[in-house]
Amino acid sequence: VYNATSNELVRTKTLTKNSIVQIDAQPFKQWYMKKYGVDLSKKGKGEKKGKEGEEKEEPEKKSRHVIAKLKARAAKQKLEPLIEDQFQSGRLLAAIASRPGQSGCCDGYILEAEELVFY
Repeated sequence: VYNATSNELVRTKTLTKNSIVQIDAQPFKQWYMKKYGVDLSKKGKGEKKGKEGEEKEEPEKKSRHVIAKLKARAAKQKLEPLIEDQFQSGRLLAAIASRPGQSGCCDGYILEAEELVFY
């Protein structure tokens, strides 16, 4: 998506350190759902879509202990609106923190706060 050095690197899709890339949000949505019990793909909390063709999924059966843990975590969790918008679109912006090797594997982090506003 962005590289401070050169647009040529963006055009050729070359991975370098400190490049900004888009990544799939699905694994993070699944982790967040499991950890906090909150589905990030839904726009509003009270918004419901009632179509006749769709079958409603039955919620998993959870013990009282697990439900109490999820409620405690959900009370503490706060997600920035910009990151929520990215989760709903299905793409997250991330920065590459390591130098990608021959295999193209690299480490990085998800952009948030002031960095995210810049891009």
